[in-house]
Amino acid sequence: MLAVPNSQQVKSLAGIWRIDQLISEAPDEAWQQLSCGDGAKGPRLFDWASAKLPVIDFFDGDEPTHRRWVLARRSIKRPDEIAYYLADAPTGSTPADLVPIAGSRWAIEECFQAAKNECGLDEYEVRRYPGRYRHVTLAMLAHAILAAMAAAAVERGAEETVPVSSGRSPWQKCDGSWQLAIPGQHPDATTVFMP
Repeated sequence: MLAVPNSQQVKSLAGIWRIDQLISEAPDEAWQQLSCGDGAKGPRLFDWASAKLPVIDFFDGDEPTHRRWVLARRSIKRPDEIAYYLADAPTGSTPADLVPIAGSRWAIEECFQAAKNECGLDEYEVRRYPGRYRHVTLAMLAHAILAAMAAAAVERGAEETVPVSSGRSPWQKCDGSWQLAIPGQHPDATTVFMP
């Protein structure tokens, strides 16, 4: 999956088109509303249009294992904002398979932002590639270690707060309501709680 500009050329044996011109010719039925992942405010819903590009025999072979796709993401609130993607996916993939992959960019951007804030990823003052490469590598390694330590702390905290099971639960559901069976009482003398 690769995000491309609206001037990206799409080539096939039938010709060359700009990706924005190709998508502008898509019928209204080609657009479907799909979620590309969960965001801070719930699912990230957009209108998506997708099309498989034609197979090129000498490039793809007689029985291709992958197909090339063109995708477009349109904002629901601002339909004039469209992002374009090219994808190479296994044969049998559907737009519903490709859309979450396109949406994974937000998680990657959040990771880079966290590395900038916590580990100084963007605070290098070097003039040559080897120094920059070393700084970025060490900052990303530090971020990975911090993320692993945070995950372990959350897991440890969850283990400490999990209540110990005391055997069979006294809560029982019967005829649409919950009953709490009190140990030592006759079964007919149960407390009934209505949902």
